Amino acid sequence: MDLSGKSTPLSVFLLGEGQSSLASRKEMIVGGKRATLRLFDAHCHLQDPRISALAPHVIQSAVEAGVVRFAVNGVSEKDWHIVKQMGEQYSSVIPCFGLHPWYVMERSPLWLQSMKVLFATTPFAAVGEIGLDKGSHGKNIDFSEQVDVFQQQLLLAKELERPISIHCVRAFGEILQIIQRNGPFTSGVILHSFMGSAEMVPEFIKLGCYFSFSGFLTSMKSNKAKKILKSVPIDRILFESDAPDALPKCCPDFSLLYTLDSTMLHGHQHVIGSADIDFNQQRKVLNHPANIQIVLKYVATLLEISEEELAEASYRNTMQLFSFPGSKVIGEI
Repeated sequence: MDLSGKSTPLSVFLLGEGQSSLASRKEMIVGGKRATLRLFDAHCHLQDPRISALAPHVIQSAVEAGVVRFAVNGVSEKDWHIVKQMGEQYSSVIPCFGLHPWYVMERSPLWLQSMKVLFATTPFAAVGEIGLDKGSHGKNIDFSEQVDVFQQQLLLAKELERPISIHCVRAFGEILQIIQRNGPFTSGVILHSFMGSAEMVPEFIKLGCYFSFSGFLTSMKSNKAKKILKSVPIDRILFESDAPDALPKCCPDFSLLYTLDSTMLHGHQHVIGSADIDFNQQRKVLNHPANIQIVLKYVATLLEISEEELAEASYRNTMQLFSFPGSKVIGEI
């Protein structure tokens, strides 16, 4: 997530399935009929200046790869209008408006009023990305200000009966207490890119939370990741790309790499082998929603269940979560 305004038409990488084209959606046989594996990107930032110019192509290629819906999360007043436009332009995009903790000190005096107007004029929008951050970035931002802004947005989400996507870095105890104090949030809460402890999962479940997993999970030690995953019921699992961030750590037996560069604007796509990228530098490489396939495969392996079962469960979970009154997807499950 970068609001610097620097557009990066290069270095957008996609992870594909074996030797097949990314445009070939994975299929399976269900009850004698051929069905397509569907995924819902529960949290991404297609409005990010690094990839916003490529959004039409990114959405198209992701849909062709089986990622058919996207919850696009705003992070500050600077990008809410772009998120709104995407939600109005693309039937597959669920717009979400939120003030991210990194940007709370940049807010205007009328930020909350502006947000309320956006929700009034965008009945199919959810709330996010909001939250608390005590990490390397967030520690430099006044925590009391973070908490105040977070609580105001939680209460707005409760009033509007919209689901919430929460950013949390080293503040799970505080998040838990604030949700307990201000809840219940009957429309649901997403703990996005969840990497919290397995021990806290039951308490969050009591509060109606869902746990969304991104490529960041693949950078954890597998035994720790497995412990977290085993603590989450399958009916609370979601998948997200967090694109253009959170590129999955590549597993050589999983994938080739597909690059999308400036020539993509003219409809071209390139394929490279996994040996052609230095994974020590992969944090500088931009992520794509289609890479949820890699996260799905990784999680299914750790949970020892089929990709098909997990994909269907996560898709159903996300559709139910975003089926609030006024939503684009209500009645489609």
